[in-house]
Amino acid sequence: MCRSSKLLLTSILLIASAGGVRLWLDAWIEATPLPDLEFATSPQILDREGRLLRAFAVADGRWRLPVALDAVDPRYPDRLLAIEDRRFRDHAGVDPLALMRAAWQWLRQGRVVSGGSTISMQLARLLDGRSTRDLAGKLHQMRLALALERRLDKDAILSAYLDLTPYGGNIEGLRSGALAWLGREPHRLTAAESALLIALPQAPESRRPDRDAAALRRARDAILQRLHAAGRIDAIELAGALREPVPSVRRPFPMLAAHLARRLHRAHPERHVQRLTLDARLQERLETLAAERARALGDRVSLAILVADHATGEVRASVGSPDPLDEARRGHIDMTRAIRSPGSTLKPLIYGLAFEDGIAHPESLIEDRPTGFDGYAPTNFDRTFQGTVSVRRALQASLNIPAVRLLDAVGPARLAARLRRAGVEPALPELSAPGLAIGLGGVGVTLTDLVRLYAAIARGGSPVVLRESLERDSPGSASAACPSRPVLDERAAWMVGSILAGAPAPDRATADRIAFKTGTSYGYRDAWAIGFDGRWVVGVWTGRADGASVPGLAGIEAAAPVLIDVFAQLGPRTPLPAPPPGVRPMSYAQLPEILRHVPAARRATASATALEIAYPPPGARIDLGFGASSTESLALRVRGGTPPFTWFADGGPIAREPFARTTRWTPTGPGYVTLLVVDGRGESARVRVRLD
Repeated sequence: MCRSSKLLLTSILLIASAGGVRLWLDAWIEATPLPDLEFATSPQILDREGRLLRAFAVADGRWRLPVALDAVDPRYPDRLLAIEDRRFRDHAGVDPLALMRAAWQWLRQGRVVSGGSTISMQLARLLDGRSTRDLAGKLHQMRLALALERRLDKDAILSAYLDLTPYGGNIEGLRSGALAWLGREPHRLTAAESALLIALPQAPESRRPDRDAAALRRARDAILQRLHAAGRIDAIELAGALREPVPSVRRPFPMLAAHLARRLHRAHPERHVQRLTLDARLQERLETLAAERARALGDRVSLAILVADHATGEVRASVGSPDPLDEARRGHIDMTRAIRSPGSTLKPLIYGLAFEDGIAHPESLIEDRPTGFDGYAPTNFDRTFQGTVSVRRALQASLNIPAVRLLDAVGPARLAARLRRAGVEPALPELSAPGLAIGLGGVGVTLTDLVRLYAAIARGGSPVVLRESLERDSPGSASAACPSRPVLDERAAWMVGSILAGAPAPDRATADRIAFKTGTSYGYRDAWAIGFDGRWVVGVWTGRADGASVPGLAGIEAAAPVLIDVFAQLGPRTPLPAPPPGVRPMSYAQLPEILRHVPAARRATASATALEIAYPPPGARIDLGFGASSTESLALRVRGGTPPFTWFADGGPIAREPFARTTRWTPTGPGYVTLLVVDGRGESARVRVRLD
């Protein structure tokens, strides 16, 4: 055989051998079992714009927040590949040049200078979890990387890598790392931040910022120098990046609307992502406001806020407590859904029913005098009575006797039925029928219930289904049934709103045409403020989550200022609607005779409650300024009993009031004194106090 023939045959055999090796290699790669690419990521609760409200750890306790490539600063992948895998877009999973460079450096210097691993090989190790310190482990990593490249495109490989990269402790993924160590999403990163997020996964435990910030700084700065050498950042950017500090503590993950997010996550644990109707920016501002106001009110005082668009029913903010982690305030309890006494906040519905029935008009006159109702004898909050007042004034001043008079006329059962139309399920004592006391807070409701009720009044009496989630099968969605029966007649609802819009605002504030009502429950346990304008309805509750009393806590002083601040956060005020057809302003003189005075209640009788001295309380020590240039007089006040009232001090008469329940007396000197009052039926009450 000639020489040329031998060369040809040898070439054919070599080509055939190479082809066989290629076929074997293809088969070897195709037979590679791939790990599960559907790895668990942290469930997320997002706001209406896709901003993160709260995330939850995966089953093994790791925080692994997924991130899309288009949600990452576009300069970061370029900087990452410049450091970790310059030929990522060109190789098939293994970079022979990088491997040869790493081997040569190891042979020359006797230590590992660069690993030679590609992004695909690092992803293979993260997915497989097998050690790559020995030759067998490294070969398996390379085989798996080649297999991944055949099944996934480059962007999918890079995206999976960004989701699994370790950042120390139980933090995995670029997004989790950026939130934990930088306190921000990775959609905009400085050069220093990019270098830090590249350096940390290279040694996630030894470079953890909370363990060795100096080691992390050295690694970050070295990467910045390499990025400058590679032309990825200029000299000015390098100088600025080297001056940036590195973090030293781990930041908490976002936990906005913590109570609502937890409730929806528990209701639908199978949902990887849930998008809510909330606005994260508004939510954050109101959580800050709630924390500030709760601190000012007391160490154990909690506070809740609920904001909804009453046209759509969408909840835009839900603050269940000032701090979910504050055990002193029982912060873990969601006070937007806790059943509490509503105080006077149901009165607008009582008045609305009276307007609807033609029993009263806002300018009608009604009596605010001591009255009993079959043994039930309500009194006003300040223990005084206003006499004859307009219905408008009675509601704005939240007088109790007029409200009970109207409730007696419309019926407690009817009030409860209208509450149910609004979506409120009043909590009554077991097997008991609604009584007159429910009008003054003798029933259990939630802040969410009251926001539903006032949303209905704001919408002209139409019931509103509050909606917290944008998921299709959530309550309030298009597929959810909506109640059709009105809560109030449109004209009655408008009248109620017009009265509440004129309610006096708390000191040093202006309600700015907000229709609102405050309430304080018995024993100062709950303080409420609920209000609306032409678009928003806002509810505020404050008190102790354990139900204990907070002396002096009142709706107008504790909750109403928060309500006004919440509306200030909502932007320009939306005007209240114009009056509906058939409603026109009328003065008392223009009313028909039947509407000029509200008739007496069916069960009303003159009050015969027990006589007692309301002020001063027994045992009190009162500073009247004895020893100063002028001495103050002492206020005397009586509750219950029947006028006239005759007052005595140490047995001597000091005043006689034919009708008034208050008077004043100027004592002659300091010391202990016994005060006695005798009413028109001969009943008496006494207290002993000290005057200074």
